[in-house]
Amino acid sequence: MAAPATLPRSMETRTRPRILVVEDDPKLGRQVADRLEVAGFATTWVTDGERALEASPGEFALVVLDLMLPKVHGFDVLKQLRKTSDVPVLVLSARQGAEDRVRALELGADDYVTKPFWPDELVARVHARLRRPVLARDGLVRLGALAIDLQSRRVRVADAAVDLTKVEFDLLAALARRPGSAVTRAWLVEHVLDPERDGTERTLDVHVSRLRKKLGSEAARLATVWGVGYRLDVGGGA
Repeated sequence: MAAPATLPRSMETRTRPRILVVEDDPKLGRQVADRLEVAGFATTWVTDGERALEASPGEFALVVLDLMLPKVHGFDVLKQLRKTSDVPVLVLSARQGAEDRVRALELGADDYVTKPFWPDELVARVHARLRRPVLARDGLVRLGALAIDLQSRRVRVADAAVDLTKVEFDLLAALARRPGSAVTRAWLVEHVLDPERDGTERTLDVHVSRLRKKLGSEAARLATVWGVGYRLDVGGGA
């Protein structure tokens, strides 16, 4: 028997964080949705990429996304989501290759869990992702003593203004829009650097080094994710 397109839930679950589960395997989809319900979330379960794209991402706190989906591949779902939404996406896939992990991160995934997996680990990762700060409506990101105003393009550390170049600010802003998530070097090179002037990963590393010096006591927040890229950490700091 095929899995239902969605799992209907009671009215009382509307006050709980909602999670969209995109999984075509009926047994696994039911297992994930039910385990998240037990953990205190309200879930909607869809079984193909087309239905995932029909859902309104603004209604969900997080998306659990399989990759090998019928109708629309998971990578394409992720790509379309990132055009309109910053909703956290946790990829849950049997594909274990490093290239798949990197590709998912390049497209904007926040986490990647491989199958088979422990249900408790999945719940823990969901909780961890939802504890991370999200971009405020006014475009202001605060992490400890670091304040980044994405609209006015101003940065302060402990109430002292930090003078950044355009590239340095764009780099920091790209990471600040997804705090706590790794962003690949390739994505940063393509979307932050000027390809006609300095579009290389080596130049990116130079910009990161200069940015860290300017951030002073908050420099450690700009963390290197070895083999992947960079991440703006949400814990610690001044």
